[in-house]
Amino acid sequence: MNPTALMIMLLSLAIGTTMALVSHHWLLAWIGLEINTLAIIPLMTKTPHPRAIEAATKYFLTQASASALILFSATMNAWKTGEWSITLLSDPYTITLSMALMMKLGLAPLHFWLPEVIQGIPLSTGLILSTWQKIAPMTLLLQISHLTDLNLLITMGLASILVGGWGGINQTQLRKIMAFSSIGHLGWMVLILKFNPQLTLFNFLLYITMTAAMFFSLMSISSTKISEISSSWPKSPILVTTMMLVLLSLAGLPPLTGFSPKLLIILELVKQNTLLLASVTMLASLLALFFYLRLTYVMILTLPPHIPPSSTHWRVTKNSPLTATLATLALLIFPLSPTFLLIT
Repeated sequence: MNPTALMIMLLSLAIGTTMALVSHHWLLAWIGLEINTLAIIPLMTKTPHPRAIEAATKYFLTQASASALILFSATMNAWKTGEWSITLLSDPYTITLSMALMMKLGLAPLHFWLPEVIQGIPLSTGLILSTWQKIAPMTLLLQISHLTDLNLLITMGLASILVGGWGGINQTQLRKIMAFSSIGHLGWMVLILKFNPQLTLFNFLLYITMTAAMFFSLMSISSTKISEISSSWPKSPILVTTMMLVLLSLAGLPPLTGFSPKLLIILELVKQNTLLLASVTMLASLLALFFYLRLTYVMILTLPPHIPPSSTHWRVTKNSPLTATLATLALLIFPLSPTFLLIT
């Protein structure tokens, strides 16, 4: 892609997200979401492949439907209350707006577009879609969290955790696995949204860090299938070891970064006397743990039958300092969790 065009698209993404973040007005927030949607579509189709075109079309139709629902709900709410303020919502439109924002995020049962879209686009665009594109809808959800319906959030949160676990078990494509991982993590965030929005924000920040570290690592070794990472150990042993630890962090194993949000969410659910919900959530998360452990097993505990005598550095993209920084944060933040919670 032309560097000038790429810069314009990335700048549009930044402007769209910033507009949605700073607005107190539903119309401005909607415009920000639309700019975001339109800016990422050329990035999806920068490699003119039928699969990329299909992914971009699916993404556009889904996001356009969600945006239409947001605009309709905000307009009807303004007609009823006389206000366009984000935090002032009347009862029936809160549910429709929440559903539309969850559709933009890719929460179950409105998740069907996300794995297919991420599978059809390059890793770099998948990184943007899994991290940056989630910021604006999640921020709007956080702003209306005190108005949302608790039963709706719990239902969609649990469904997302289950779908994120079940969907990733039988996958061989790494991008689809990351998509189902994203659905599962968003389920944890939505589950606790009504009880403790601050904890949702903390979880969201750690999710972005861990997912970005994983995508940057995959981009460094140019792998999109499990069979490719199984033979990546001779290329870069240190990077593959780091990737394995980042996967275990995404799974939520102690003492890695990913353990802190899961621990705090379970503690919060117990504190709210929802012991059954906490138990079901922990059991559902075991499904996701299975496919993360499967990936780590393939990467580290199996060796290809013919190990080349040379280290073949030409097959590995040069690791950037950003990859190292994100991987460090994705592994070692757990002891600093209380400090981060105080900041957020």
